[in-house]
Amino acid sequence: MTFIFLLILGMHFQDSTGQVTVIQTPTEKHVQNGQTVTQTCKTSSAIGDPSDGGCKSCFSWYLQKPGESPKLLVHSIKTLYTGTPSRFSGNGADHGTDFTLTISGVQTEDTGDYYCLAVNWISSSYVFTQ
Repeated sequence: MTFIFLLILGMHFQDSTGQVTVIQTPTEKHVQNGQTVTQTCKTSSAIGDPSDGGCKSCFSWYLQKPGESPKLLVHSIKTLYTGTPSRFSGNGADHGTDFTLTISGVQTEDTGDYYCLAVNWISSSYVFTQ
């Protein structure tokens, strides 16, 4: 029986009216091969670029394995990045506050630290922190 360890870390970003927080849950998860796991990020205010009516690259998910740089998995809330296996899926609403990353049929190679990143288009700035 193989257990897979997923460490979930939240990102923070700031807008022109003050700090907006991203809360990511669960913070730690142990699962077995083949199980489905869902991680959630919740922002304290809506994410998106009101000026263009869309999100573009406002929300993404990353996986970082020990000794490696973070690797983009999902961008624009639900678009899989090139090379991301189809067992990964992102979900959430443009201009929303709740976002999920689901891994269907998790595999040992999915072990690592997962990050969500929210970008603030209002002030054109973002912080990618651990």
